[in-house]
Amino acid sequence: MNFLDFKNTFQGFPVFSTLDIRKYDPGFNVRNLVRWQDKRYLLRIRNNWYTFSDQRWEEVLLFWAANRIYAPSYISLESALSYYHLIPEGVFSIQSVSPLKTNLFQTPIGNFQYSNVKPFWFFGYQMVKIQQFYAAVAEPEKALLDLLYLRPELETAVQFEALRLNMFELKSLFNPERFETYVQASNNKALSARALNLMLFIQNYHSHADIS
Repeated sequence: MNFLDFKNTFQGFPVFSTLDIRKYDPGFNVRNLVRWQDKRYLLRIRNNWYTFSDQRWEEVLLFWAANRIYAPSYISLESALSYYHLIPEGVFSIQSVSPLKTNLFQTPIGNFQYSNVKPFWFFGYQMVKIQQFYAAVAEPEKALLDLLYLRPELETAVQFEALRLNMFELKSLFNPERFETYVQASNNKALSARALNLMLFIQNYHSHADIS
């Protein structure tokens, strides 16, 4: 397979693996990938994962790539909060959670950070359509709870204030009943206490905003 044939076959995939390639061409010579990297036709994302050097990227398309290159995983933490406009700025790496070990991939298209969670905690995400693809992204309630789960130092109103949450957007998106259901699923008293503090912080903020 020459490069033009290769590109015609895989140009619809923002990232692709050697396994993907061999599904189309079982006899593919992987040394071609090295040659095409040397010619700057391809970029290597991580072991066995590649993209075309002229691929155009936007943040949400990177979400799909994050799901693919380290699976299973879903977008969460600040990346998900930014996607829902619940924090004011973007983040410098695409943040995900995964039952696999904690990992960080610094790649030519961006940094991908994965935080380990127990397998029972791998829930609370939805499939979001991105162009013709779908990416797994934490629901707003789960993104906040993942933050508390992975960062036990977050427990006071002052610390919650420092997150700079967009409370008006949060009020329209946040489902307290779903959040409470997810909290109960943790069966973790310390996490439940921090989650209660966050709920009180949100409720008190809304009360003050309604009075003003």
